[in-house]
Amino acid sequence: MANIRVAVAGAKGRMGQEVVKMVLRDPELDLVAAIDSKLDGVPVADVLGVQSDVRFTRSLAQALHDTKPDVLVDFTVPAAVRNNAEMAISAGVRPVIGTTGLTEDDLRMLDEQCRAKGIACVVAPNFAIGAVLMMHFAAIAAKFLPHVEIIEYHHDQKLDAPSGTAIKTAELIAAERKEIKQGHPQEEERLEGVRGGYVHGFRIHSVRLPGLVAHQEVLFGGPGQLLSIRHDSLHRESFMPGVNLAIKKVMELQGLTYGLEHLLNLSA
Repeated sequence: MANIRVAVAGAKGRMGQEVVKMVLRDPELDLVAAIDSKLDGVPVADVLGVQSDVRFTRSLAQALHDTKPDVLVDFTVPAAVRNNAEMAISAGVRPVIGTTGLTEDDLRMLDEQCRAKGIACVVAPNFAIGAVLMMHFAAIAAKFLPHVEIIEYHHDQKLDAPSGTAIKTAELIAAERKEIKQGHPQEEERLEGVRGGYVHGFRIHSVRLPGLVAHQEVLFGGPGQLLSIRHDSLHRESFMPGVNLAIKKVMELQGLTYGLEHLLNLSA
């Protein structure tokens, strides 16, 4: 079987660099394109210190046309991800997306475009397998301990809050419990936002500090007890096994898959 040809959008970014290195290490994958808006023509080897003949290219459209990848891995920015995905699908290339910012309408549209082309797309709020398990366990716990709050911690350069992982966790929890109003009925915020963002009857809190990577804690409270389910990504390489899995699985699927859990055959 031929190797999977991979293009990486945002290849100079923190996550993109890890994706490039992971692809180069896997004998079943071939790096064919690295897209960056500022490094047109610069050898990837010179910038990332890896062994590769690929050069950075500024134009995603040109890279898709010239290198004909099977998969486009996108870790760019929310403002670019939808256009990048549409461009890839139009060219018959399967997107694997880790960038957050896609709306429900965006996801529905990408699903329709993929099915029209007979290809697939994988969108995952978090590619760390441990984080996916944390979300899965939180959904199970919510059936029995419905009082919950989410605290997510990320580096101070993250563009969106709350994180895609926190939003996905909230969706999974909401699917397993009735919405209830937590806390005292006369609770009053004396400082706006101090209680966090309100969703599905509970709160999400976002912390942004230098030194953090990606961390999330889901706290469940009950009479006389507290359950904490937490995951910590200490380095961006923690996401690479999940990205690798998605690259290989997207070749077998059709339509859009949202969430890495659907590729892991998890059961409650």
